Amino acid sequence: MSETVLTPTSEPVPIPIRELFPWLIFAAVLLLAIYFVGVEEGATSIIPGMYVHEYVHDGRHLLGFPCH
Repeated sequence: MSETVLTPTSEPVPIPIRELFPWLIFAAVLLLAIYFVGVEEGATSIIPGMYVHEYVHDGRHLLGFPCH
């Protein structure tokens, strides 16, 4: 039985920042949206009052976040 060893034929190419930047913005917006839909209420609230809660209330239930 012969052993075959695979060796890489090329070095990994670094990804330029300008190609990562749109994905970083997308991730930040997604995390911010998840925060506002899922966590923005009660003790962790950034915005006082129930305005954000009422605005995202149906989306909260659709995504499975309990709110009351």
